[in-house]
Amino acid sequence: MSRIGKKPVELPSGVSATVSGQTIEVKGPKGTLNFSATDDVTITMADNSVAVEPRGQSKRARQQWGMSRTMVANMVKGVSEGFKKELEINGVGYRAQLQGNTLKLNLGLSHDVDFPIPSDVTVSAPKPTQIIIEGIDPQRVGQVAANIREWRKPEPYKGKGIKYIDEYIFRKEGKKK
Repeated sequence: MSRIGKKPVELPSGVSATVSGQTIEVKGPKGTLNFSATDDVTITMADNSVAVEPRGQSKRARQQWGMSRTMVANMVKGVSEGFKKELEINGVGYRAQLQGNTLKLNLGLSHDVDFPIPSDVTVSAPKPTQIIIEGIDPQRVGQVAANIREWRKPEPYKGKGIKYIDEYIFRKEGKKK
């Protein structure tokens, strides 16, 4: 039995959901998201909450049960609060700045990196060494953060590079004489 799948997803005030067949659409103050579940689960609305139930006892139905419930919960959180990832840039001369719809990154390469910002996320650089990515879809926010981080991953000797704010970089000792 899925412990996560058993719990109904409560809808906070200002958020509404509509279920039509296997598709659920969630509307809130930050936007609208929709999700199409597989035929292995049933999505139902009951007095300001959304419940997900498996249609059988097969392994696939039980897998989709917990995953579908989590997808609905993420949609509710996204349209009400939103998701946020913070990146930190470490290194001498490494910095980021916003120029219109482009994030300009100076990362010690022979050229500046111009990263185009997708329309469904917002990127801000409050400090030259900090990047904040916000949006309503956790997958898109995480993917944009991963794409920015990919330009200069943190290295283990000095810790230079782009890292998540809560990430721990395992440090190595340098060469000994």
